[in-house]
Amino acid sequence: MTLTDWIIDILLLLIVFRQFREERLTARTVLLPLGIIGWTGYNYLHSFPTRGNDVTLIAVFAGVGIVFGLVSGLLTRVRYAEGHVRIKATVSAAALWVICMGFRLGFTIWSSHSSGQAHLAHFSVTHDITSGQAWVVALVLMAFGEVVVRLGTIVARGGLLMARNNGGNRNDRAGSPSAVPAPRPDTYV
Repeated sequence: MTLTDWIIDILLLLIVFRQFREERLTARTVLLPLGIIGWTGYNYLHSFPTRGNDVTLIAVFAGVGIVFGLVSGLLTRVRYAEGHVRIKATVSAAALWVICMGFRLGFTIWSSHSSGQAHLAHFSVTHDITSGQAWVVALVLMAFGEVVVRLGTIVARGGLLMARNNGGNRNDRAGSPSAVPAPRPDTYV
């Protein structure tokens, strides 16, 4: 693992731990993690292996990341207060994030040692994984799936809260009051 790998992992971990303190859902909340994964993709996704079982490996890892991201997004506290959507990571959401990141970090460290390299090479040959780049792509897309789906889930939940709480102030096209309930402060989705 390079120093850059450590910095990326630590930054992503700090983003989640920072959310233990409730904050407003803003463009920065979304753009910072997306910027980090964009930079990561630019630096690590040089090719997309498609021979053998490479695509299956990549799909399985990406799928695991998507599931972890969805569950983490659902476990994140999202509420409407004082005219804004506010988010706060729960212990469960952060634990899922740490487990998934810990797996990727542990896997990377393990595979950089001679014992791990030997086991990984044997597994790759046995299961028709054709290159080390397949493992890199699989791990990176696992992280991408987790980040993007978690953010998407939080943003969607925040949008539902905004619609629910601001919708009561609008009139529909016929001029009659909207069927959306009146604003309710401190509501959760």
